Amino acid sequence: MSTEGAAADLLRALKDWPGPTRRLAQLRQEYVEFIGSRDIDALRRDGGSDHLTASCFIFSADLERTLLCFHRKGRFWVQTGGHVEAGDGSIPGAALREAREESGLAGLHLVPGVLDLDRHELGDGFGACRTHWDVGFAALTTTVERPRVSEESEEVAWFSIRDLPTPLAGRVAGRLAQLRDQVRAARTTEASPREVLGSGG
Repeated sequence: MSTEGAAADLLRALKDWPGPTRRLAQLRQEYVEFIGSRDIDALRRDGGSDHLTASCFIFSADLERTLLCFHRKGRFWVQTGGHVEAGDGSIPGAALREAREESGLAGLHLVPGVLDLDRHELGDGFGACRTHWDVGFAALTTTVERPRVSEESEEVAWFSIRDLPTPLAGRVAGRLAQLRDQVRAARTTEASPREVLGSGG
C-alpha cells in the first residue's frame, strides 16, 4: 500500500470512529481536517514540523501489565511508537512495527481499530519536530518473551497497571486506563485478538 493509500485509509477510519469521549470526538474532527489539508505530508516526518505518529500500548494477555520504554530523548517512560516510514503499509502497521522494534517482542497481536488520539507539543530536544499528532493503538502479548532494549530507549520493562513508574510522559496513565477498557470491551466481541496482515515488522 502506498503512503497515499495509508493516509486515505486513516482518514476513513477516523471518520467512522466516534471517539469514546467528547474531547476525543472533537480531537478526531481536528485530525480529519489536518489530514485532509495536508494529505500525505501529514504522515511524513519531512513533510513539516507537524505530522502524524503511530503509537502502540502493549498489554499482557490478562490486561494487568503494560510494557513501557524509558525514552532516551524525552527522559520519561512512555508507550512504544514513532514516525510513519515509507515502507509501512498502514498506520496500524507502523504502530505494530514500532512496538516490535522497541520492545523486542515478536508475539504481539494488534487490537483492530484506532483507540486513541493525542496531539502534543515537543521540546527542543526533538529537532525539527514541533507537534506530534499521535494515533494510538493497542497490542496484546500471547507468548512469554523477555523484552529487549532498542537504540531509542535506555530501558524497557513490564509494569503493573496499578503501579506505574515515574516520570510518565504526558497523559500516559490516563490513556492506559482508557485503552485497557476499550480492549476489554473489544475482547467480549472477539474470541481472540486479530493481527493486522501485511503490517510490517
